[in-house]
Amino acid sequence: MTGQVMADIDPTTRDSMTAMKRGLRGRCPSCGRGRMFRAFLKVADECPACGEPLHHHRADDAPSYFVILIVGHLVVPLVFMVETEYAPPYWVHFSLWLPLTLGLAIGLLQPIKGAIVAWQWAHFMHGFGGRDSGEIDAPLASSGRDTSP
Repeated sequence: MTGQVMADIDPTTRDSMTAMKRGLRGRCPSCGRGRMFRAFLKVADECPACGEPLHHHRADDAPSYFVILIVGHLVVPLVFMVETEYAPPYWVHFSLWLPLTLGLAIGLLQPIKGAIVAWQWAHFMHGFGGRDSGEIDAPLASSGRDTSP
């Protein structure tokens, strides 16, 4: 999609796999050129290359959940395998698994958050389809319930 102007992109079709691959690399799900993050886990308000608004995302706790799921499924079987085969002292376990767990968790957090934001963009979720945030909250405000804190 490089070289295309945003107006040339068909807004009714967005390829989820392409968007998620771009998100995993920390790139804009729309153009793939601009950086998605302005800080380690802070998503930029818009793509610096194509101007696609990214502030609509609602990743919330999903990246943390998926990181815990992935790291747990990688590390726990290794811990059990090493324990049953070699039965090393606890300090060996500590020196092996703590750095591996922290490294994997920190290393996977940004790519997974990028993929989740890109997936939301590809599926027109949370305002990524051109709706402004006022329309999303409109049904709650018109329900007659008091929404004040």
